[in-house]
Amino acid sequence: MRAPNDDPGTTRLLLRSAELLHAYGTPAHRLERVLVALADRFGLEIQVFSSPTSIFIAFGGASRDEVRLLRVEPGGVDLGKLVEIDELLEDVEAGRVSVDDACRRMDDLEARPPRWSGLASIVGHALAAGTAAIFFGGRAADALLSAAIGVLIGALELVSRRREGVAGVFEPAAAFLAAAAGFAAASLWSSSVDGGGVVDDRVVALASIIVLVPGLSLTVALVELATRHLASGTARLAGAASVFLTITFGAYLGRVVAAVAVGERRPVPAGPPEAWLTSPPALAAAIALAALGFGLLFGARVRELPWILASSAVGFVTARLTAEAAEALGPDRPEAAVQGAALAAFAGALAVALLSNAYARLRDRPATVPLLPGLLVLVPGSLGYRALSSFTEKNAVIGLEAAFQMLLVAAALVGGMLTANALLPPRRVL
Repeated sequence: MRAPNDDPGTTRLLLRSAELLHAYGTPAHRLERVLVALADRFGLEIQVFSSPTSIFIAFGGASRDEVRLLRVEPGGVDLGKLVEIDELLEDVEAGRVSVDDACRRMDDLEARPPRWSGLASIVGHALAAGTAAIFFGGRAADALLSAAIGVLIGALELVSRRREGVAGVFEPAAAFLAAAAGFAAASLWSSSVDGGGVVDDRVVALASIIVLVPGLSLTVALVELATRHLASGTARLAGAASVFLTITFGAYLGRVVAAVAVGERRPVPAGPPEAWLTSPPALAAAIALAALGFGLLFGARVRELPWILASSAVGFVTARLTAEAAEALGPDRPEAAVQGAALAAFAGALAVALLSNAYARLRDRPATVPLLPGLLVLVPGSLGYRALSSFTEKNAVIGLEAAFQMLLVAAALVGGMLTANALLPPRRVL
């Protein structure tokens, strides 16, 4: 075995790989396996410990000749750069790229701005928010208002990226904006349509910030816990809980301020969605637009967009059909809705993960690329938001029911993904 100090270039390659894989959204269990496999290619024995805020790499096996600590920040997701670094590491392992060239290319990759920024990012927020309102059973006015608020939140995100000292402020500020705008619009635009109001302020508030609600982080945390990466899973779970709390407080404060601003006027309960909005063509168009929005927000390359669309469509359709079948089998049982939601989440995650693993086999690229966007239409973030919102309104029983359903759905998602990995392994480390 070669000591790492004898080859500083290889050591730097491993450290840079760890930093970038973490920054582009690789969970702990995959990141650790990638680094161990890469080190083995160079005859090095290492041990890796990854968490959302730090990465330890011990060179030399049990003797621990040298330990490096990387202090990292909880990263977002950049699917395009994740694929590029995967391609680069593949070239390194095959000997097509030298270690020094690989390190230089990693530096260039990190310095490069996001693939989709500026206007494209704002469009991604708008598409995700508008289609989420349709999936939540909102009316056309809800979808349009959610998309408009999504534009504002996208612009707010761009501003927050350029300013220092705003970490942890963007999410509650966005929730405040969404809740206040939704409440004010529902109160002022209160003419009755089909026996109900024009705008459902709760649908608008939730749909506008659906991308920020950490349902995906919660699911990844449970996956890490299920794969025995307890420290990383626990830390990620705590991070998701803190974001839930700040978003809920921001939304609560927004509703309070909007209620004072509009005076005595209050939202009228919204009527049912228009029939055309729930038709198969409308839902198909919504899924396509949602997939495009996710691709823009996650920095996906154009060539990966068809796979993201297929993953989102397969997950949504499978979950919807499973829920309807479960409801038909037990329409008179009060627990049928909860069981149906869990079964739908399991079936949807199983279908998305199978498709993602097939993509990894066929394209020889990370299964994460179609997996994460496909899971976004299934993750239980909306349930968590509704649970905490119920607590702020002193509806403890409803809040506890929603919290239990959130955990049940999250566990079902994890079960579906792990089952898919057992049925169709992706044959890739990343």
